[in-house]
Amino acid sequence: MEKTEIIEIFKKTEALLEGHFLLTSGKHSNKYFQCAKVLQYPKYNFLFGQLISEHFKNSNINTVVSPAIGGIVAGQEVARQLDKRFIFTEREGGKMTLRRGFTVAKGEKILIVEDVVTTGGSVFEVIEEVKSFGAEVMGVGAIVDRSNGAVDFGVPFYSALALKVQTYEPEECPLCKANVPIVKPGSRKMSPPSLEK
Repeated sequence: MEKTEIIEIFKKTEALLEGHFLLTSGKHSNKYFQCAKVLQYPKYNFLFGQLISEHFKNSNINTVVSPAIGGIVAGQEVARQLDKRFIFTEREGGKMTLRRGFTVAKGEKILIVEDVVTTGGSVFEVIEEVKSFGAEVMGVGAIVDRSNGAVDFGVPFYSALALKVQTYEPEECPLCKANVPIVKPGSRKMSPPSLEK
């Protein structure tokens, strides 16, 4: 699929938002990809899952792991298409952890699937978590890579859509300086000092 076709899907499903956003990373941006809005349509989840699973189909994967909550829907679909086990990590004590009795074995070959990568923070935490069990990370797949390939996970990385979206440190954000109200549309609760509704 062409990049323009994927962006059109995001626009059509109102999953590409424009304004002033607080990202999970703590940075600010004028664009926000709300993958939950596009993934509410199974045909698009199937489509993005197909792009990711096709890329990694020969990577000898045993298990797909996603960070909750954003990566769960995409990761489950990729695992279904690869016919592999699927599990997810959750944030506990401030870091991504395998819970609910989920575990991985030493030498188990893992594919990590995320919805959106900006700085890769959640994915790096999942990598650290599965490696702590002795598992081997074979790759990372994402629907959207906002860094346009700038994030290096140290393993093969594929995204259905890669583009550079401007992000700002809060103290340098021109939208803050212009007094544009900021919103936090993601799933993780944050308490920034001057969050406006």
